[in-house]
Amino acid sequence: MSRARADEEEYWHSSKFRAFTFDDEDDELSQLKESKRAVNSLRDIVDDDDDDLERVSWSGEPVGSISWSIKETASGSTSSLDGRDSSLQKGSSSYAVLPKQGSSYSLSSLFKGELCFFLSALTDTGGKSYAPELRRPKAEYKDYSSDWSPKDTVRRMQRGKVCSLERFRSLQDKLVLLDEAVAGHDGNVITAVLIFLKRTLRREILFRELEVRQVALCHLIHFLRETGDIPRSLNVEKRREFLKSCIGLPFSAEDTSHIQDHYTLLERQIIIEANDRHLEMAGQSELFRKYPRKASILNMPLVTTLFYSCFYHYTEAEGTFSSPSNLKKTFKIPDKQYVLTALAARAKLRAWGDVDALFTTKNWLGYTKKKAPIGFHRVVEILQRNSAPVQVLQEYVRLVEDVETRLSLATKYKCHDVVIETYRDLKDRIQLIAYKSKVERGSAEDEKINSILNNMVRNAYFFFRTFIGNHVD
Repeated sequence: MSRARADEEEYWHSSKFRAFTFDDEDDELSQLKESKRAVNSLRDIVDDDDDDLERVSWSGEPVGSISWSIKETASGSTSSLDGRDSSLQKGSSSYAVLPKQGSSYSLSSLFKGELCFFLSALTDTGGKSYAPELRRPKAEYKDYSSDWSPKDTVRRMQRGKVCSLERFRSLQDKLVLLDEAVAGHDGNVITAVLIFLKRTLRREILFRELEVRQVALCHLIHFLRETGDIPRSLNVEKRREFLKSCIGLPFSAEDTSHIQDHYTLLERQIIIEANDRHLEMAGQSELFRKYPRKASILNMPLVTTLFYSCFYHYTEAEGTFSSPSNLKKTFKIPDKQYVLTALAARAKLRAWGDVDALFTTKNWLGYTKKKAPIGFHRVVEILQRNSAPVQVLQEYVRLVEDVETRLSLATKYKCHDVVIETYRDLKDRIQLIAYKSKVERGSAEDEKINSILNNMVRNAYFFFRTFIGNHVD
């Protein structure tokens, strides 16, 4: 009996498995030391080769088996809960109670894949965690690094990585970043860089640099329109103030001239609109009563404004803002554009006298001559679209220089006199006889063709008679 007791005492003092003791403080301190040693020697544990040693648990099952793993997991969860409750009850102790089954893990079980259970048993406490912190790989921390070059930053943005652009503080670095984004041909990256520049640069500097970077400028304009930062429609006063503020921006000379012209045109439109609205409401103008305005002239293009002025204010003196000649001089409208617009406006009003005066010029001797910078064939087409009478059309068809074009237009618009006169001048008797079938018999055109044919026969007879007489003599 005494020998068995001695063997039992030797077993408990020599074995790794220890019995429960009521000395909680010593037991916690010893388990804490054992936990630290186990965690700090993980590398040594993996290097140890003790697979030949077979470990068994209290139930006699081999450590590392499936049944043992299930039981150990369940017992670990229960023990961790008990440890948390005991740690909450002991306010004087700053150490958490570690689970008791921690000592049943062998080196071979850790090496065979049970390391996760062991670490969870050590760290699943309600107090402090004694296991080392598992940090992220250094490669992941590089995503948030501020040491990337502009080129590398653009490449990472193209791959969808998070990159901070705040490190690019100087103007030179920001412009290099923008150039790299444009060179990458990625619209999303270009837009992201432009948003950063818009937020960190003054408007004058930003537009000055974008002036030589048209691709980036187009991206910025499109982005601002999509987000609503550039309103598609402004009221007149806001638009005028906006254009006035744009005049001082560092655009090219040509763009600055366009902005100035746009601003001047809007100011003219405001004045014209105010005066014409007053005349229309008061009923003082017969033209406004006969042809009421269909829309406001505000915010209209220059050509539309010129047409409006030629329609309602054609006879006004050049000194007034609404005069067509004043608009032509102020905005340097080419002669072709002015003649086309004025012709369309006056033909719509069927003011044929104004149309005639538009093409009549005088030379230095006082002789009048008709001249059209757009070509009389286009004049004929515009007049025909506005339902000009045949007499007016024939007058301008005769002025077409090219014979084939003149015959084509005259035939198309049934200007019979022009066709007949052209064949007469060409002395083409065959075409006259053929065209005679296209006119009404007994009409003035038919009689005219007969008269021309008779004259041709008479002239041919006299010529032949004169020719024969001279040879006989």
